[in-house]
Amino acid sequence: MAIIVTGASGLLGTALVEALRADGQEVVRLVRRKPRDPGEAYWQPAEDVVDLAALEGAQAVVHLAGAPIADKRWSAAYKRELLDSRVTGTRVLVNALRELGRPPEVLVSASGVDFYGDTGDRVIDERQGKGTGFLADLCERWEAEAGRAGESGIRTVQLRTGLALSGRGGALARMLPIFKMGLGAPLGSGKQYWSWITVDDWVGAALHVMKNRDVVGPVNFTSPSPVTNAEFTRALAKALRKSMMPMPVPAFALSLGMGEFAREALLPGHRILPAKLVDSGYRFAHTDLDEALRAVL
Repeated sequence: MAIIVTGASGLLGTALVEALRADGQEVVRLVRRKPRDPGEAYWQPAEDVVDLAALEGAQAVVHLAGAPIADKRWSAAYKRELLDSRVTGTRVLVNALRELGRPPEVLVSASGVDFYGDTGDRVIDERQGKGTGFLADLCERWEAEAGRAGESGIRTVQLRTGLALSGRGGALARMLPIFKMGLGAPLGSGKQYWSWITVDDWVGAALHVMKNRDVVGPVNFTSPSPVTNAEFTRALAKALRKSMMPMPVPAFALSLGMGEFAREALLPGHRILPAKLVDSGYRFAHTDLDEALRAVL
């Protein structure tokens, strides 16, 4: 039985598909263009179109599609795109799953730690309620659409992912040129917590929740060792053997230069623990940030 993956061309999707195929699994990538090989099937959320035949009898569906959070300044139009690409896309996919005669056993759907809003330095896990802000509201609606699959008896897991570390792309790739020039610096106060996870652990945890039938609902995809932004900055500079700037980047400068994205994604604190992953028996490969950065770089 196939495993269906949306967003398979992204950082996490690419790594997951590689791992599944290396394990001998049949993978079908849902794509929004004409399929080029038997390992692809068509869907177009904007047109409410999904290839139902490709989904029928699938073992699992992993839904990772969504417009990139950090690629553009957050104009009103781009915020609508961020919302629609997640909420509408998930709604279309779940509606299709509910039409199937043989639905998948599990839907694994992306979300983010931004669900919690700014939690300061409080240590929290999945029992924490929703925070405030655009990203928190987006995650709530995103997860709610995925949750409708449960009404049809499909086990549903929402992955609240933190900062995913990889040498192949993502947020870390955007940081590297700055740090390699010795211009890395804490952001704002530097006291805000960043919850991180290596892409290897993200893939391992995704495979774990797909197989573990006791895991249901929101799951924090973060390492057990969140660090402050200042600690992350020092660790990355150390890993690259580069110096740091003597002064942090002021919060007001970040807000001026990056707008709402900085205020929502860079300056809030997320000191989050992966309680459900740990309790369900997942063992992290990387729990120390210094070691993790050495591994991914």
